[in-house]
Parts: sequence; C-alpha cells; structure tokens
Amino acid sequence: MADVNRGNRPLSPHIMIYRPQMTSVSSIMVRFSGLGVFAVAILIVWWLLAASTSESGFVAIDGFLRSGFGDILLTVATWALWYHTLGRLRHVLWDFGYCLDVKVAEKLGLGMFIGATLLTVITVLVV
Repeated sequence: MADVNRGNRPLSPHIMIYRPQMTSVSSIMVRFSGLGVFAVAILIVWWLLAASTSESGFVAIDGFLRSGFGDILLTVATWALWYHTLGRLRHVLWDFGYCLDVKVAEKLGLGMFIGATLLTVITVLVV
C-alpha cells in the first residue's frame, strides 16, 4: 500500500503563491499563439473564399482586414506566428538534447519574446 504519511510531504504550489517562471510563461504563450494563429487563419481563409465567390463578401472582409483594427489584428497575428515558430524551434533544440539547462532555457524564453518582436517589426517594415 502507498505511504500515507502526509505530514512530511510538501504541498503542491498554490496558484496564489506560485511565481510563474520564464519557461512556463513561454510555454503557455506558445500554446496561446498557436490558437491565435489558427483564429486568424480562419479569417484569411474567409478572405480567400470571399475573393473567389462574391464581390460584396470580398469587399466586406477586405475592408475589415485593411481597417485600423485589421492592421493591428494582422500585426499581432504576425507576432504570434513568429513567436510560435521560435517556440517550435526551441522544442527541436530540446528534442536533440541541447539547451536543457534551466538558465539557458530561461534565456531562450526571453529570446523568443525579443526575437518575435524584432522579426515582426522587420516583417511589417518589409511587407
């Protein structure tokens, strides 16, 4: 039977006292960025379908995507795409057994935020 001596075991960290680490925050952000990219991909598919089917439908979705809000949405989606890509590359490094040290993993997490931001600025300026 399992050891039932619960007095000597540490308690799990509680949500109110647990301090998020860079590795956990970057991992969660990779998942959120993937969901965001998927949501924007639906808008892009809608735009393509409207372009191939209906002029009035295309004008509506194209107007939305070219509006100020659409520009912000597509810029954030570009950041999310770059961030998600860098997160996947980080996991490839980890799969090969590289950069598994905690300090290096934290630097990679910070590098993902900085890298995604720089790549988004370059993408917005070039495109």
